[in-house]
Amino acid sequence: MANPRVRSVLLSRLNGRQRSSQGEILAELRRCILDGDVPPGSPIPVDGVAATFGVSRIPVREALMTLIGEGLVDHRARTGYRVATMTAAEFAEIYLVREALETAALRVAVDRADDAAVREARSAHAALGAAVRSGDGRAHHRESRRFHLALIRPCEMRRLVHMLTAAWNMTEPLQPMAHLDRAERERLHDDHDAMLDAFAARDSARLVDLCAAHHRRLQGCIARLPRHTGLFREADISLRTSE
Repeated sequence: MANPRVRSVLLSRLNGRQRSSQGEILAELRRCILDGDVPPGSPIPVDGVAATFGVSRIPVREALMTLIGEGLVDHRARTGYRVATMTAAEFAEIYLVREALETAALRVAVDRADDAAVREARSAHAALGAAVRSGDGRAHHRESRRFHLALIRPCEMRRLVHMLTAAWNMTEPLQPMAHLDRAERERLHDDHDAMLDAFAARDSARLVDLCAAHHRRLQGCIARLPRHTGLFREADISLRTSE
């Protein structure tokens, strides 16, 4: 269940401009949710969003329906729209989906990766290392995603990458890395070191094995995430996606 003390901070995070298009409203709402500034369960006031963008409720509601389809927003008949919540089991399931998609992409990406792709992976890895050392949870999320995508982008499988991106987006509002201690983050980054070496060596079999071990470690971290802070929704709460 969402923490009752959580208040929506969405309106203060929106960079709206008057008479925005539906596409602009959608992109800005998505950005705020994915940045992690708006915690799961936070209310999304339709009238307030409409006023921010200088539009009627209609384009706002249409943008929110798209975000419901992406798994980023929930709708409840009596309480309106909120940033999506999920149970701990649902959260772990998304990581299993991510592992399956990432593994499929890596098998192809290694063989197609050129020197430029390796340089991009090294750059992303260096930025991630800096985030781990500084203890910056938000930067850790951002650079970890950049690193993993750098490894799979050479696969050039547009639909697969789109599905992986969608699955990744669903976990971003929870900012799970922020709940790990420094030692856990460093162990995960040790995995990244080995994955980068295998990628640079074009060793697809080793990279896939390392990815599997990395995701097992992630699942262990997920199992230890706090259950008493409102991070996860209770399993017996039903959500509605229509009015």
